[in-house]
Amino acid sequence: MAYQPPITIKEAIDNIRKRHYVLPSIQREFVWDTDQIETLFDSLMRDYPISTFLFWKVDKSKIKNFQFYEFLKVYHEKDGRHNPKADLPDNEDVIALLDGQQRMTSMFIALTGSHARRLPHARKNNPAAYPVKKMYLNLLKKSDELEVEYDFKFLTVREAEQKKGFFWFPCSEILDMSDMSKTSMYLMKNKLMDTSIYSELESEFAINTLNEFFNVVHQKGTISYYLEKGEELDKVLQIFIRINSGGTKLSYSDLLLSIATAQWKGKDAREIIHSFVDEINKIGDGFSFNKDLVLKACLVLSDFDVKFKVDNFTKENMEIIEQRWESISDAIRSAVDLFAKFGYSRDNLLATNTVIPISYFIYKNQFANEIVHSSAREADRKSIKEWLARVLLKGTFGGQPDSIYPAMRDLTNKYPQRFPLDEIIEHYKSSRKSITFSEDEIENLLELQYSGAKTYCVLTLLYPGLNFSFKYHQDHIHPKSFFSKRHLKMLGLAGEKIDAYLAEFNCLPNLQLLQATTNIQKSDKSFHEWMNANFNGRAERESFLMQNHIGPSDSLEFDEFLLFIQNRKQRLKHLLQRLLVSSFEVPAIVESVN
Repeated sequence: MAYQPPITIKEAIDNIRKRHYVLPSIQREFVWDTDQIETLFDSLMRDYPISTFLFWKVDKSKIKNFQFYEFLKVYHEKDGRHNPKADLPDNEDVIALLDGQQRMTSMFIALTGSHARRLPHARKNNPAAYPVKKMYLNLLKKSDELEVEYDFKFLTVREAEQKKGFFWFPCSEILDMSDMSKTSMYLMKNKLMDTSIYSELESEFAINTLNEFFNVVHQKGTISYYLEKGEELDKVLQIFIRINSGGTKLSYSDLLLSIATAQWKGKDAREIIHSFVDEINKIGDGFSFNKDLVLKACLVLSDFDVKFKVDNFTKENMEIIEQRWESISDAIRSAVDLFAKFGYSRDNLLATNTVIPISYFIYKNQFANEIVHSSAREADRKSIKEWLARVLLKGTFGGQPDSIYPAMRDLTNKYPQRFPLDEIIEHYKSSRKSITFSEDEIENLLELQYSGAKTYCVLTLLYPGLNFSFKYHQDHIHPKSFFSKRHLKMLGLAGEKIDAYLAEFNCLPNLQLLQATTNIQKSDKSFHEWMNANFNGRAERESFLMQNHIGPSDSLEFDEFLLFIQNRKQRLKHLLQRLLVSSFEVPAIVESVN
């Protein structure tokens, strides 16, 4: 990126008119008001620096890959805020403005166009509420405002009518003055040199001001700029992000979304994707998905390169995504519905991007209408739930998960019409992304604490047969309220035993998943008391205990809590080993209890 010799405002305006200068789709819309434009020109006249610009030379071979926009000439707050798309030839390079859009557009509007903003308190639908104004310069005296010297003003034609103390020069006419003689001619024709009409001070001010305005526009190298010639579009975007320090910073995905918006033909990508994110975040108990995830899902589901690079957001790729949007969004929505059915939400879904491979599975197999409820997909739901728990517990999608998506796509396509859980486990076996567990990892899972997101993942594995049409809570088997030092002392427990109780009550062996309504009813009753009140028959009682991985002969009394924890911890350990350790030989106790 090299610093270039400065150019004049006139040269810049000519390049905009010829569409040699254009705006990339990553740019935001014009937002400056007339006060800012007027202050900009006052700064130019007073030789104040207005910061450098950053241009990007786009090779003619790249132009058709992306959408560019023309500069806004006629701004209208209601009907003219959007830049027109630039229909560019492919036989010559163009210069795209990366930094300085607001300043450059301000100069273009002030010298060639107009500005119409709604009057305060006027009705939005009233055409008269948006008076069209052009920029003028008072040639007779300085501005009355303290912070500016030159009196630039956006005025209607009527407001610009001449009156004592004011001579409003239409700023657009400066462009037609090709040399200094033209300014003298203008001054003579309008009698601004005639001291019988104007005072000597007014005439002198008019001569100096118009000549200086001519110099600023035609002769001074006012536009200082850097020129980026590299064709690496990602580098250009990173430059753009870093230099845009004012206002609300754009993220990389904001820029990619802007590119998508520019290149969709029949839909507004920005509006649709933002609305879709809001929609899926309201499913179930709520999620925290964002536009980055949806954009990434679009790449994955469309079988494109999954990297978040601008080269993957070409016009051709965006057209394909737009055509497939309904099917893509249906698949993502169904995947989120499924996660909500499993009991996940923003509170326990540790990696939101896990929804992408499942969306791909749904999309490729056209399961959007049946994955959540159809009995034919029950085996798939079970496998997906186990896969989800495994990858969340292992942190598989932490860091940079881009390498996961191609492999998951390949396995999904290799084994159609079913979720290939066993093949996925085998594929990642012995790799950094392995989703099998060592015995040490199993031990660590048993120490997970109440209300943790990972704790919920383990509980979904331990309770595979739950009906997720109901809402389930993490529940303390022996009630949490019993585990205060005061209560334990009242029960006659000694210091070391109290510490042991307090160390264990919040861990996995004292936790279960219980229907929300049942959990509320259970409240703070002792476990032994609650069991006796709710299960009269022996078969019903033993069934409940087995479902919760509690031995039928285990004591449920609170004073034998530590023995209860020891026994249940062993059962959970063996069960998790059977589920998660690929080649573990399961002890017979698991078979007899479960």
